[in-house]
Amino acid sequence: MTRPAELESEFARAVLDAEAEVPAPLVRKGSGAPARRFGVYRNNVYASLIDVLAGRFPATARLVGEEFFRVMARVYVEEDPPRSAVLLRYGGDFSDFIAQFPPAEAVPYLADVARLEWAWHEAYHAADAAALPPAALTEVASRAAGATLTLHPSLRVARSSYPVITIWQLAARGGENEPARLPAGGEDALVARPKMAVEVRRLPPGGAAFVLALNAGASLETAAARALEDAPDFELEANLAGLIASGVIVGIGAGA
Repeated sequence: MTRPAELESEFARAVLDAEAEVPAPLVRKGSGAPARRFGVYRNNVYASLIDVLAGRFPATARLVGEEFFRVMARVYVEEDPPRSAVLLRYGGDFSDFIAQFPPAEAVPYLADVARLEWAWHEAYHAADAAALPPAALTEVASRAAGATLTLHPSLRVARSSYPVITIWQLAARGGENEPARLPAGGEDALVARPKMAVEVRRLPPGGAAFVLALNAGASLETAAARALEDAPDFELEANLAGLIASGVIVGIGAGA
């Protein structure tokens, strides 16, 4: 006799594997056509997971159309089903899947748009933190090169060699993505929720490397050096002003 835990495990595997047989106990105890009934249940599970992805990546879906997106998402669900009952984290590697999905090659920036949308999702669900008041930020200058900054827990950086923010904004508004309307070069995004709403800002040259270094605990001096390696026209003052305006600085560490 199959134990309840074993049946539950077998049932879960079969639901997310289109090639799996109907669990034997269901075949023995059911009447009619168990394979057909189980197939309906399986399709409902797939449809629900695809709906989760469609709600999480709306601009990505709009760029390729609903039919293409749902087919692509179904393949993703088949290859990488949820590993937890908590679906909040499901889809974290969807952008990596898109980058390796051959039918999506015609839309080369699609994976980066998905990465930006996932950054938005993570920022939305991140912990809250209060930004430092403007008066406290004067300490950044006084502590100079050795100061470290604690950045908001919702902060994410999405980098792209394509104008991903512009594409995302056009798709979010339902506009057509015409190449003539897109700026040349890539765009790096700072995504954060310093208050109630998630904000997406374009980072200036070197800004992504600077923010990532700061978030990893580097001092201002070290972060600026890394940013200069990434972009020779990096401007420390402009980037600091941008972080202050974004409200993402929540702490200042002692200078060296």
